[in-house]
Amino acid sequence: MTDSTLTTTKPIYLIAPTPTGLTLAEQLLPAIDGAALWSGATSELAVAWHAGKQLVFFLTVGATVRLIAPLLDHKASDPGVVVVDEGGTFAISLSGGHRGGADVLTEQIAALLGATAVITSASRHKRLPSVDLLGKPYGWVPGADSEWNRVAAVVVRGLPVQVVQTSGQTLWRSALPAEHPFVFGETDAEARLWISERLPSTGVPTVCWHPRVLWLGVGCERGTPAQVLEQAVRSVLTNNGLAIEAVAGIATVTLKHDEAGLLALAQKFDWPLRFFEPVTLAGQPVPHPSTTVEHCIGTPSVAEAAAMLAGDTSSLLAAKQIFRVQGAGACTVAVAVAEVEYNSNPGALVLVGTGPGALDQITPAARAAIARADVVIGYALYIDLLRPLLSGTQVVEASPITQEVARAERAIALSYRGLQVVVVSSGDSGIYGMAGLVLERLAARGWDGDCPALTVLPGITALQAAAARVGAPLMHDFCAISLSDLLTPWPLIERRLAAAAQADFVVALYNPRSLRRTAQIEQARCILLTHRDAATPVALVRSAYRPDECVTLSTLAEFASEQVDMLTTVLIGNSSTFRHGPLLITPRGYPTAIQDVEDIPDGVANQ
Repeated sequence: MTDSTLTTTKPIYLIAPTPTGLTLAEQLLPAIDGAALWSGATSELAVAWHAGKQLVFFLTVGATVRLIAPLLDHKASDPGVVVVDEGGTFAISLSGGHRGGADVLTEQIAALLGATAVITSASRHKRLPSVDLLGKPYGWVPGADSEWNRVAAVVVRGLPVQVVQTSGQTLWRSALPAEHPFVFGETDAEARLWISERLPSTGVPTVCWHPRVLWLGVGCERGTPAQVLEQAVRSVLTNNGLAIEAVAGIATVTLKHDEAGLLALAQKFDWPLRFFEPVTLAGQPVPHPSTTVEHCIGTPSVAEAAAMLAGDTSSLLAAKQIFRVQGAGACTVAVAVAEVEYNSNPGALVLVGTGPGALDQITPAARAAIARADVVIGYALYIDLLRPLLSGTQVVEASPITQEVARAERAIALSYRGLQVVVVSSGDSGIYGMAGLVLERLAARGWDGDCPALTVLPGITALQAAAARVGAPLMHDFCAISLSDLLTPWPLIERRLAAAAQADFVVALYNPRSLRRTAQIEQARCILLTHRDAATPVALVRSAYRPDECVTLSTLAEFASEQVDMLTTVLIGNSSTFRHGPLLITPRGYPTAIQDVEDIPDGVANQ
């Protein structure tokens, strides 16, 4: 089988006509995917308006309003507009907050600049999903006759809205707040949310989202024009009460890879084309095989078999129908419905290190990634620490400790379905975090390195946070060793402890003691004492930068192991580390080493 997909993208234009604004824009440029500086004059703004997905102005609100006022047309087609003041203090969603994407972009920019996001959408304030954005993450297509404003008004007023959903992801429901107006099932409602491959029935004001679950199986005579094919497709869909917006793509036989009419039809609707070899089609049981077709191309079915294979289903919504136009060719169309919708959005995995736990210790890049995520996945404790950064309309999946593999698999599966997924780890995701596990599972799946896209964002890890709370204990060579034997055999951990002690590394102990593992910390102490003075300074740092932070300074011989738990990082100095009041200090060199940094040869001194 081969797959051909046509997609288009628009840039996010950063418009900065002043030197101060340009400095801010250049700071944001590499951090926003698809961003470009607008180099045209403001008199040429109409070009950017029609070519851009969103426009970010580094100007006053008044000046921006005057610039865009003549260009405003309709919320369905206007780009989203964000305004950033020249001081970088506020990011304001000015227009196109929902359908133009300005609200989400505003949150990203605010996170990157450390600014305050100003968003006035009523649904965002109530932490309710915007009905005109609901299906975008899943690749759903909005219905042409949807009454967006009327239904949105009902949602904001908190009146009942009936939900009819026959296909597509139900993940969006998990993000609903406890108090929401959506009613699942029969009800006398003020409005209706219709999520289906089918056309809606008449009744109350309705908005439609059509998950792309319909696969069209198409066979045709050589040279059949696109207009005939489109007419046939529309006729089959309409006669069966199906929405053309719900079409995922076209499936056919490989012999049609250069069929001009099929290629033109796919390009017009931005439908992917899937091609199957005749032998593959022949292996698919169908309700209406044809000996004539089998004699000609080696398979008894093209339309029905291709539709069923593309939809990964054993049944059809519409059996094949034959269409002929005198002098213009003929075609056969069948329709199958897939269980999983096709999503043209490029899925992405972002592995985020959130630092020691305090919100002000999270990097701007990590904040921006969390702001733009469709789904945030992580250990429940870490998710709770992040709650103030979550929009309330994002899907959040928190799970207990020890479920790391399940979290990794879940994140990968959702990213393959076109969603933007953030996986959070405390500290740095690549240091005893989720990054390694997610990458292992991707590799096991045969990941191609491109789809889903992958980004790993660093964070302040535990040893850095703990060291900062007690001075400068890591100024010379150091190592980190986890005392957990869940994934590493204890004899191997013992060898590493002995090697680190003998080599005089400063040592950071992770996972030092749990309710079940109480002996390892004492065994580690004994191993270190064989090579290190009993008076070696030790710091026990629990929950660094969190409200219940606790720092205890002691020595290798005297620290109380019962004070240590899984939230504690243990820092053990080397032979040069000394204590000065509440601080631990490890000199950059040993007494026999070069003392003056200016005398160290080029390339040796750290910056």
